[in-house]
Amino acid sequence: MWELFTHPSNIVFSISLCLMFFFGIFEMLLMLIGGGSQGLLDQFLPEDVTHNTDLGIDADQSLLTKALDWLYLGRVPLFVWLIIFLTVYSLTGFIIQAFTLHFTDTLFNIWVISPACLFLCMPLVRFSAQLIAKILPQDETMAIYSEELIGRTAVIVLGEAKQNYPAQAKVSDQYGKTHYILVEPEQNETFTQGQSVVLTQKTKIGFQANPNL
Repeated sequence: MWELFTHPSNIVFSISLCLMFFFGIFEMLLMLIGGGSQGLLDQFLPEDVTHNTDLGIDADQSLLTKALDWLYLGRVPLFVWLIIFLTVYSLTGFIIQAFTLHFTDTLFNIWVISPACLFLCMPLVRFSAQLIAKILPQDETMAIYSEELIGRTAVIVLGEAKQNYPAQAKVSDQYGKTHYILVEPEQNETFTQGQSVVLTQKTKIGFQANPNL
């Protein structure tokens, strides 16, 4: 086992495992003194990731943002996510190398196994981060998802809204917080400035609505 840990083909996994233990001990020390890593490294995440997570509004996102969100980056503290990643990545590499050594008496080259495990471990990283996100205590928040605005009354505040030509509207959520959104008619009609409409469904850029009768 020690030979597997120290073999040059596994040096990346060995380093990852050592970093995991170091970060884990550091996290426990922070918790013992009444702190924690919450927000310690989150400033390095793209702003739209942390912004969408904090607000809970699933606005249009870039491909990178969607990938980071899929990995639960921003939903758990980045420091904790790194511990999860290093653990899963190193264990994935060691397990694959152990099976390879058992059946073939050889090991994958480090330049092959390292990037391969990086991709192979990502679904496990996401699953683990998802579990941790449910366990970690969450601050009370007034964040909502955009679908929760469906059925609420919005007011057109800028321009005229036509099909495929949305206008800006404002709507209040269940907490009384105002959101500015893009609205277009569900039917072939026009919404004028100051008109009240009822949001009916989400679109790629905003909402469709019907007149508030």
